[in-house]
Amino acid sequence: MSYAGPDFEPPQPRRPRRGPLTVALAALVPGALLGWLVYETVGGSGDDGGSGRATVRSSSPAASNAPSDDAKEPSASPEPTDTPSASAPAASGPLKGKVVVIDPGHNPGNFQHPSEINRTVDIGTNSKECDTTGTSTNDGYTEAKFTLDVAHRMRTLLEKQGATVKLTQDGDRPFGPCVDERARIGNRAKADAVVSIHADGSGAGNRGFHVILPGAVHAGGADTRAIVGPSRDLGERVAGRFVAVTGSAPSNYIGDGSGLVTRKDLGGLNLSTVPKVFIECGNMRDSKDAALLTSGAWRQKAAQGISEGIVSFLRG
Repeated sequence: MSYAGPDFEPPQPRRPRRGPLTVALAALVPGALLGWLVYETVGGSGDDGGSGRATVRSSSPAASNAPSDDAKEPSASPEPTDTPSASAPAASGPLKGKVVVIDPGHNPGNFQHPSEINRTVDIGTNSKECDTTGTSTNDGYTEAKFTLDVAHRMRTLLEKQGATVKLTQDGDRPFGPCVDERARIGNRAKADAVVSIHADGSGAGNRGFHVILPGAVHAGGADTRAIVGPSRDLGERVAGRFVAVTGSAPSNYIGDGSGLVTRKDLGGLNLSTVPKVFIECGNMRDSKDAALLTSGAWRQKAAQGISEGIVSFLRG
């Protein structure tokens, strides 16, 4: 399968095309073994073009291999304002009139506010902590720093396409927002697409990315039934472009090699009324993935891959 995406100005030079190996990776053949072999061989490069939609399937995470994703939902404030970080005026471009909300997971200041982020909020199906500190590499590079960096790069790319871009937080508040507030920010913005940026904290040897899709939830204040379909479309396109641009393979420890996982326990998804997905860009606790996540050049590729997936979704 080929992947076609919008014409972005490549902010970073790409490594040489890898020929058949890159084509094999971009095809996103289901099956963890093949994807992983390609990942090990290709490393962090990828330069294929195409539709941006991956033919991937979703699965629920196995309990024994599930990542520490409860640490992956955004944070809180004592008196939520539900006010997103301001975007620059939209430029002319194919996405003019479209609103994209980027949700950088966690907040660099969360660790200084344990009582605030540990308070529980209603996520429809149950209650959950307002937020967590997130994870980090073994060398101390935090997930919160990673997510903000990628979010900033995405904002630049998407604004060049004409989109109005809003961030749920921009390091401009002491902690948070909580997971329920993050969902409300996207809802109140009437966002055409929302992507929550994360990196996982699983065991060493667990590698690769996965995109988390909302399951069909109708409980309490949560009702995702109307967004399950469009969110899957968004997630497939993000996964397809992420593979093509970064050269990363789908996770070898969750999702059965598909790169997609459906969950019903994340407040940021349960409470959304607009198309929304999470992406775990890699595993910070694996040294090989950490080398990618801490590379500015690779983060630019990650931002471009996710952004191209969003553009593909919005342009249909």
